[in-house]
Order: sequence, then C-alpha cells, then structure tokens
Amino acid sequence: MVYFAVMYRRWRSSIFGPVDWSEGIAFLLSVIAVLITHQLAARVFECLPHLEDEIAYTWQAKVYAQNRLTVPSPVDGKSFLVPFVVDYHGQRFAKYPPGWPMLLAFGVRWGVRDWVNPFLAGLGIWWLYRLGRRYFSAPIGLLAAALMLTSPFFLLNSASLLSHPWSLLLTLAFLSAWLDLFSGEALSARAAVLRVLVAGLSLGTLILTRPLTALGVALPFFIHGLYRLAFFPSQRLWVLSIGLLTLAVGMLLPLWQYAVTGDPLLNPYTLWWPYDKVGFGEGYGRQEGGHSLFWAWVNLKVSLAAGAKDLFGWGDVSWLFLPFGLAYGFQRFRRRSHLLIFSIAPSLMLVYMAYWIGAELFGPRYYYEGLVSVVPGTAAGIFWLAETPLFARRRLFRMMLLFLLMGLVGYNLFCYLPQRLEGMKGLYGIRGAYLEALADEQTSPIRRPALIFIRIRETWTEYGTFLDAEDPWLTSPLIFAMARGAADGPVKEAFPERYVYDCEVRQAVVRCELERAPLEQASP
Repeated sequence: MVYFAVMYRRWRSSIFGPVDWSEGIAFLLSVIAVLITHQLAARVFECLPHLEDEIAYTWQAKVYAQNRLTVPSPVDGKSFLVPFVVDYHGQRFAKYPPGWPMLLAFGVRWGVRDWVNPFLAGLGIWWLYRLGRRYFSAPIGLLAAALMLTSPFFLLNSASLLSHPWSLLLTLAFLSAWLDLFSGEALSARAAVLRVLVAGLSLGTLILTRPLTALGVALPFFIHGLYRLAFFPSQRLWVLSIGLLTLAVGMLLPLWQYAVTGDPLLNPYTLWWPYDKVGFGEGYGRQEGGHSLFWAWVNLKVSLAAGAKDLFGWGDVSWLFLPFGLAYGFQRFRRRSHLLIFSIAPSLMLVYMAYWIGAELFGPRYYYEGLVSVVPGTAAGIFWLAETPLFARRRLFRMMLLFLLMGLVGYNLFCYLPQRLEGMKGLYGIRGAYLEALADEQTSPIRRPALIFIRIRETWTEYGTFLDAEDPWLTSPLIFAMARGAADGPVKEAFPERYVYDCEVRQAVVRCELERAPLEQASP
C-alpha cells in the first residue's frame, strides 16, 4: 500500500506538473525490480524457504499471523525438528528477533508472502535513487538504481525469504531522514519532526530486525551525533529525540525476550547453540579457543571474496569504480553527507568481525545493508571518471568508459548472473516437486489427515523440504516428522486420528507406504 501510494504520488506530480524523465525511469526500474525478483523467487527458489534461517522466519511468521508469540511444544521436539526453532519451558518459538517475521506475517495472513521481499526490493531501488539524486545528482541516482537492479547480490537476497531487503529499506529511511535533518538546509518545524520520527522509528525497528546490523549502521551516526551535540546547540533536541525514540523502540527486544523466555537478558540464539554469541574468547563460536581476531580476519576475507564477484557480477573487478567514488566524495568533503553515506559499509564490516561466522552463500549478506554505500559510490566513481580533466581527449575517454561499463554489465547479465542463479536452484536438495507430490490432493496418494514420517538417507533437508506445508500447531492436514526408530511410537500415539505414512526421498522421487489408518477406523 505504501509502495503504490508513493508511486502514485510521483506519477501524479509528473502528469499534472513538470515532466521529470529521471523519476519516470526510476519508477520503471522500481517496478521492474518487483517483477524480476518475484520471478526469481518463483523460478529459482520456487517460493520455498531453503536456508535454516528462512525456514525459521516463515515458521515464526505463521505464528505471528495468528497473533501469538509461541506455541506449545510438540510431544517430541526432535521428531518435529524445525531449524532454529527452540523448545523452552514447554513453549516453542524461533530464536530470531521479531522485526522481520512480524512484517512477513502480514504477507502470510493476506496470502502474499512471496511478494513481500519483491515489493521491498522495488521500494529499495526507488529510495536509493532518491538518495543519490538528493546528495549526488539525478544521473548518479539513476545509475545507482540501475546498477543495483543488475546486482546478483541484490537479486538473490531480494528473491529469498531472508530479512535483508527489509533491513536495507530501514537503513535507507534512517539515512535519508538523518541527512535531511543535518544537511544545513532550513526545515520547517513539521518537516523536522517528521524526519526525527522516521529516523528514530527506522533505526529502532532495525534493532528489532537485525540488532548487530543496527549497531553497524548506527555507529558512524552516533559519532556524528556527538559532534552535533557538542557544537550545534540548536540541533541537540533533534539528536536526543532520535536517540530516545530509537531506544524506546529497541527496548521492545528485551521485552520480547522476556515474553518468550521469561528472562529479558536471555538471548534465544544461545538456546539453540550456546556458543552463538557476539564477542571474542572461549565460549564464543565453534573455533578451538573461541572466536579471535585471526578468525575475524579470515571471515572478513572470505566474505569480501564472495562480495567481489556477487556485487555487480563483474568477476573479481566488481569494486573497479569504487575508489573513484571515494575520490568523488573526498573532492566534496565539505558535504559530510557523502562521508556518512560511504561509512556504513566499513562500519558493518568492523562490527561483524565480532561475530564468529561469516556468510557467502547469498553473497556477504551480513554486509548487505552496506549497498547504500557501495552502489552510490560506484555510480559516483563512474561519473567522476567521465568528468575528470586528466585526459586530454575527453570524448574518446568517455566512449571507452561507456563501452567498458556496457561490457561489464553485459558479462554479468549474460554470463555470470545466469550461472549464479542456476547454481542456486534446488539449493540443499529442497525442491517444490517433492512437496507437490504429497500436498496436491488431486494427485497425491496420501489420505488426510496424515502424519508422515520422513526417513533421512543423507541430509536433514530431505525432511526440511516439507516443513512449509504444515502449521506450527501441527493441526494442518499434513504434518511431518523425522523417522527416529523407537522414538516414533509415542509420536504415533499422540495422533491417533491420523493416517500414518512412512516416506523417503529416493532417486528424486518421494516414495510412501501407508503404515496405519486412524485408530477408530482400524478397530473392529
């Protein structure tokens, strides 16, 4: 609704006011982003969760869609394993903060779950353009939006069920509001209050979504805020109001932890893995002796190596124009807005060095929100090169630069990106065909209601494939359990009204055998 409201307002101003072709093109790029990422979600990921994180998010969203925070633990938590969903004091809940699953729950409730991230991707493209237009130039903003749309890093995460597109949008909202407040331009009292609200609510919601990311985003602005407090008395109320509002919203995180665990300081991450904590030393991470600066550096190098390819799909030269973007920023150093924009990516890298594990499967996604630094920086670098007086034959140089850029983008679109997307199909062996074989009432041999035991031959994802078809309360027509031998007996007894099937995925086919009819039908 917000998306269409913003788009309608822009088009209305274009129709009834002066025509702005850059905004029209940005709008088109935004719509294309929505459509492309939804197609990728359907064709590459089959609109199914593949990562453990995605499975936990979608499970959590189903619970929130019914206005609940937890559900009663099943008869045997190990048989009804859901990755990163814990059983604690008789209640079952996901370990993740509530910010993203709460938003995803609206998609679940309205039947549009698979459109949530694509719409956020479209809004992200639009907001990035507006940011580039406001603090660089309209052409730079437009180029940044176009580069973002071709980025494998952006497309993969936007087509997933992960939280990053939402946190990217929150980062853009916070960044834009903060820069508008402290850009030096006069604002009306109403405009200032609105930007204070947007900044504080966005950063607070980011805490509820990805707390460590929120710390990385906020760190440069905390320093900038201290500077403003010290030397700009007229802006102290703005800085303090943003800080208090952020804190007020962020305090919902320990309140949520209290609601699900009974302890506001108990991090649910540690209920799944006790070592899953931020910090260094013994007890942090799985490395011998705990997490250390050595492993932090290893994680950073591995993540950046993945990012070097996935950022724009230009092979190892995706960072090619970024140094020139920094030159563009330093050339305009008096505008501190550029420094703040460029600071988010390195700040995220610094903060995530304190976490014991990196990420590379979907690109260096822990740094995903740093796209607000890297993409405008790259676009600015291209324009800086095109405008630099260092080359006497400037027109020839610009043509060479244009052909270079077209060659890089073409290589990504026709070589790198198709291969990257193809490699993500059937990730971890999770395929929609397996689920359809059992869930389609017209073609499935499974009679309902059914309790289906999945025998694992190689990996738990043979069972995890089916989890999206059941509800967290285990009341859906089909529910799935991992076959565990002697432990299966009590599980069967807990569901006497269901048909019991024994199934396994073998040679890319789901094979099932009826083991027991409902007890009231089986008895004479």
